[in-house]
Amino acid sequence: MNGGYINPPPEKRQFRDPYADWWDKQERRNYGEPVHEDNDILGMFSPEEYTHYTSGKAFFLLGCFITTTLGLCGVVSMFYPDKPSTPREFPDGLERELGGPNALRARKAGDEL
Repeated sequence: MNGGYINPPPEKRQFRDPYADWWDKQERRNYGEPVHEDNDILGMFSPEEYTHYTSGKAFFLLGCFITTTLGLCGVVSMFYPDKPSTPREFPDGLERELGGPNALRARKAGDEL
């Protein structure tokens, strides 16, 4: 006790019944009810406590997602070609169209890939 002040047990307001007849419906608190000294942590405007999944189930779902994504990438890499089946060839390698003999030329018939 702090100078005769009764400190109630710590209970997060998020877990109180939202349909009860509260005097302050937003904070889920009655008039004259003592406030815990850590009210800033236990009040309604503090970060919401995450209770949707346990950590084991969350890691299981994360593992399923990673396995599915990598499996899909593996299947696509087996069936998706890396390049076109036949590279394009141009007569004379488009030397004149690309700017003459000193210009960077396209692949000419007989050049290595």
